[in-house]
Amino acid sequence: MTEQLKEEEVQIIIHHWIRTLNIKLGWIKDFDNIVVNYVSTAFMLDSFCSSSKLISTFTGHTNIVWSIDRSIFDDSQLICSGSGDSTVRVWDIDTNKQIQLFDEHSASVYCVKFSPYHYYNYHQYVICSSSNDETIRFWDIKDNKQLQIFNDHTLGVCGIEFSPFNGGRYLCSGSDDNTICLWDVETSKSLHVFNGHGDTVFCVDISPLQNNNNYNDNKMNNIGVIGGNGYTICSGSRDETIRIWDIETTKQLNVFNGHKECINSVKYGSNELLNAILSGSDDESIRLWDIRSGEQIQVFNGHSGSVMRVEYSPFVIKNSIGNSNVICSGSFDKTIRFWDIRSNKRELHVMKLDERVTCLKFMKLKKKVNNNEKKSNSDSCVNLCYCSAEELIYSISSNAYYKLKIVKLFMMSK
Repeated sequence: MTEQLKEEEVQIIIHHWIRTLNIKLGWIKDFDNIVVNYVSTAFMLDSFCSSSKLISTFTGHTNIVWSIDRSIFDDSQLICSGSGDSTVRVWDIDTNKQIQLFDEHSASVYCVKFSPYHYYNYHQYVICSSSNDETIRFWDIKDNKQLQIFNDHTLGVCGIEFSPFNGGRYLCSGSDDNTICLWDVETSKSLHVFNGHGDTVFCVDISPLQNNNNYNDNKMNNIGVIGGNGYTICSGSRDETIRIWDIETTKQLNVFNGHKECINSVKYGSNELLNAILSGSDDESIRLWDIRSGEQIQVFNGHSGSVMRVEYSPFVIKNSIGNSNVICSGSFDKTIRFWDIRSNKRELHVMKLDERVTCLKFMKLKKKVNNNEKKSNSDSCVNLCYCSAEELIYSISSNAYYKLKIVKLFMMSK
């Protein structure tokens, strides 16, 4: 069972039991473990802020770093990066060393993603990258070679995203040619081109995994053009709009207007925010949108430079119960800021940095242990990895952990 599917199932279970509050932990051993695995991912923002410190700097790129992604393959914890120096690089998080370099792009690499499709189907460690050279390429980390190339876009390719259904078989991409393209990774074919934006499509996202769909059941999802019943694509553009597209019908469903400049980042929500979209823009604002009504829910102001990336964080605010209510943004104003998603008041916390932030990623990593220590499923930590316009990648870690004992006491007290 994949980590993403497991998390979805756990969320349903926990939400039900927290609402009913009719149980005590310990009555089923497996349920104990599920609860611990789930709650261990809910970190307190104040604990992170008070204990966080810079632990790693990844050097090697010679130009602006545009994108990073992370993955855990077996026992290896890796990040990959794409840069204006036209290279894709892979780093071992535990050793801080670069372990692979791919340099066959002929222009800036704007986005990189680890491929879930190749891992789940072939146990291959593969990175997908999009570039201003008008191509999308797939790289085999172990064998140090290019596997596939998609070249149907007529101008540079910006953001890319894998489908949460069918094991990541499908990929969408936004481009300087004003289009969004949907690809079949298995066949290397372009399946559909979405037209409607009036300028560069900088960022794309695909709606989260649905609970009623089996992650690897291709028959259930093989409908329409590519097989994505109920799923949508979200896109942000230099034309100042955010658009929603139905994957099954390929129709445009909605247009969100409100940003005053180019949109650099869009993210679907999950759980209670399943019908919400988060966005960041050159107009220095972060906005939250309601997909059903088409209206803006919140606007967060405070940055003094372009907002390059927005993310839903794994943090909760002290004394709050439930899912994460904190969002995070990285900006050219050399700050990373945390916001309470329930209000449009000023930021909860500001991290002041020395470089302009181009991308950020939260990573739930295994805690490093000494040889004499025992590993535990609950010994996980949050690293915030961000990259800069000054060629560097940084990793910030916190020593804030949830332990089994704390979780049990909290639940039993109900």
